[in-house]
Amino acid sequence: MIIDCHCHAGIADTLVAPWNTAAPLETHLQRARAAGIDRTVVFALSSRDMPRANQSVAQVVADHPDALIGFVRLSPLTDAGRLRDQVRQAREEWGFQGIKVHAAEALPTREAMDAAAEFRLPVLVDIKDNTTAVEMMATEYPEVNIIVAHLGSFAGSWAAHRSTLALMAALPNVYADNSGVRFYDFLEEAIRVAGPEKLLFGSDGPLLHPGVERQKIELLGLSAADRGLVLGGNLLRLLPE
Repeated sequence: MIIDCHCHAGIADTLVAPWNTAAPLETHLQRARAAGIDRTVVFALSSRDMPRANQSVAQVVADHPDALIGFVRLSPLTDAGRLRDQVRQAREEWGFQGIKVHAAEALPTREAMDAAAEFRLPVLVDIKDNTTAVEMMATEYPEVNIIVAHLGSFAGSWAAHRSTLALMAALPNVYADNSGVRFYDFLEEAIRVAGPEKLLFGSDGPLLHPGVERQKIELLGLSAADRGLVLGGNLLRLLPE
């Protein structure tokens, strides 16, 4: 099964850019099907009202139960004191299977990581180049699997990519996705340094094309077994039973 681990969905309230306004999935899902992608992980856009944004994602997932997997997005500072309740609702009422945190709001706090540990959910985090935070999270919470979005840097920081690779190789609970990574050598190095079991396929849709991001994995020249890990097997292993 081929699973895209990184896609935005639903509506948000800021209304100044696509990543904080709306993420319609009709075209994206057509592209995903054409690219041979079976399922897609979706989570909310940046929002000043994350509970509402998460509810909009829950409806999208309910409308496409065979194609989508929900992750709950948290704002660790804005919603401090309410994170566990948000994760509980997402897991128990909506069947969501992971957590998304973005440094644009705040990096994961102990409250967020405690909730991830309690409900045994992986955390997909966009660190915005802050690799030191990954080391802190991973060592303080070895039982929580962390997926570093964009191999550590959507902006293309070679230093952040390099540091993320080192953390993937050194820490058993640190993984990364390939979404939006432009410096292709780092994807090849991820396989060499950390192994195919540490890299996950993601698109960062709907703004990025899932077929293009999948092709980055295809061009790595992996064996059928290793390709299967990156394109879906690794994520399935991290999701709760």
